[in-house]
Amino acid sequence: MKNIAVIGAGTMGNGIAHTFAQSGFNVNLIDLSQASLDKAIATISKNLDRMVAKEKISESDKNNTLGNITTFTDMNQGVANVDLVVEAATENVELKLNIFKSLDTATKPEVILASNTSSISITKIAAATSRPDKVIGMHFMNPVPIMKLVEIIRGYSTSNEVTNNIMELSKKLGKVPVEVNDYPGFVANRILMPMINEAIITLHESVAGVEEIDTVMKLGMAHPMGPLQLADFIGLDVCLSILNVLYEGFGNPKYAPCPLLVNMVTAGKLGIKSGEGFYSWTHGTKDLIVSPQFK
Repeated sequence: MKNIAVIGAGTMGNGIAHTFAQSGFNVNLIDLSQASLDKAIATISKNLDRMVAKEKISESDKNNTLGNITTFTDMNQGVANVDLVVEAATENVELKLNIFKSLDTATKPEVILASNTSSISITKIAAATSRPDKVIGMHFMNPVPIMKLVEIIRGYSTSNEVTNNIMELSKKLGKVPVEVNDYPGFVANRILMPMINEAIITLHESVAGVEEIDTVMKLGMAHPMGPLQLADFIGLDVCLSILNVLYEGFGNPKYAPCPLLVNMVTAGKLGIKSGEGFYSWTHGTKDLIVSPQFK
């Protein structure tokens, strides 16, 4: 596999494109919006500049990486001659199903179709295609160029050959792939999201404040970032979406999203992306302050 298509130029999509391109793959980065594609290339370039400044890569490496990326607003054109497609669109079931239906007809029959979904069933996504044996999950961690883990999710019909190919491909990217089976939340979010939700419940029940909860987890459990700050970083809407997948998938009340989280998302307080969540991000991460509503 040498030619890769990445669908979606958002935070995860541009990070995945960056990682493949830096590893020498030809990448077609696809998005409906040319403005989103331009922003993605600018982000990748900025991140590469940081690596050059830290002497992790050379200026030549940066130019080669950018040269390996071609942008497309036409999905059919962008996936016409690739070996692998990695979908990194918004975490929405219907959107992903529609994308995979389209990919099934727009790509060659032997092409592997992967999803970067963080919680949606690979088996369900695969059922929207005529090649469920060639559909697999590649759940990268954010920020993609830095984080080593990739969850490789096998759907009910994913073949051994496809799984092995994607495991080996992930190693070529300098990642550590971990194979998991297709159950709600997989491993990472099945464990992480209940922890974040419990932190929100702890705040909701006035056991402690935002900074106190995050400090306990950072200093007591050696977490690099507290769960409430991490929730802001991930996006509270994304956290809510994943918790709903867990709750609906298992039917277990322990996965029910905290009412405070539901209210914050309804109010548009989504974390970094909206400028405010549990913290105020208007002055940037260095000047992180607790949001006024929690003071």
